[in-house]
Amino acid sequence: MTAETDKTALRVRLRGLRRRLAIAAPDAAERAARRLPLSRFSRFRIVSAYSPQGSELDPTPVLDALLGLAPGLTQAALPVAVDRTSTLKFRLWRPGEALVPDAMGIPAPPPSSPEVAPSLVLTPLLGFDRHGGRLGQGAGHYDRALAKLRKDRPVFALGLAYAGQEVDAVPTAPHDQRLDAILTESAFMEVTGRTG
Repeated sequence: MTAETDKTALRVRLRGLRRRLAIAAPDAAERAARRLPLSRFSRFRIVSAYSPQGSELDPTPVLDALLGLAPGLTQAALPVAVDRTSTLKFRLWRPGEALVPDAMGIPAPPPSSPEVAPSLVLTPLLGFDRHGGRLGQGAGHYDRALAKLRKDRPVFALGLAYAGQEVDAVPTAPHDQRLDAILTESAFMEVTGRTG
């Protein structure tokens, strides 16, 4: 079995599990935000969140907490798919501003919003491990985006998840980008050896 075969089977299992976790813990996003060690995140000036799809953990409470660290200095961004295969772009966005569907149909800032390079990227996921392994939906959008951003500067990737999404080991391939930390409703887990 290859890593990709293992990932496909794991995705099927974890999609159903995440839906059940979202129903069982409707306040998980707020609880996760309270576990974020805010003092460790005051250096980031551009924070990318995401528009949650389906049962993904809503990043809004975490983003609000991060923006509150340095009001007026820290800015929010959201990822934008310009087509199905290109690397995600990140555009500035103010919470509450109107969004338009991107190439994947996900709400995103319009083309008139400035493109930016975030230094902190909040990422959705299906599964994670304590070594920074992240299992996404399978299209590789975040892996390509993080790889591109990390070529120019350190970028901290913070995975947002329900605690029940943890697995012993995420099958990985050389192109997979690791998380620097994971935040759930029950813990903040920094990955040893990652520099962000």
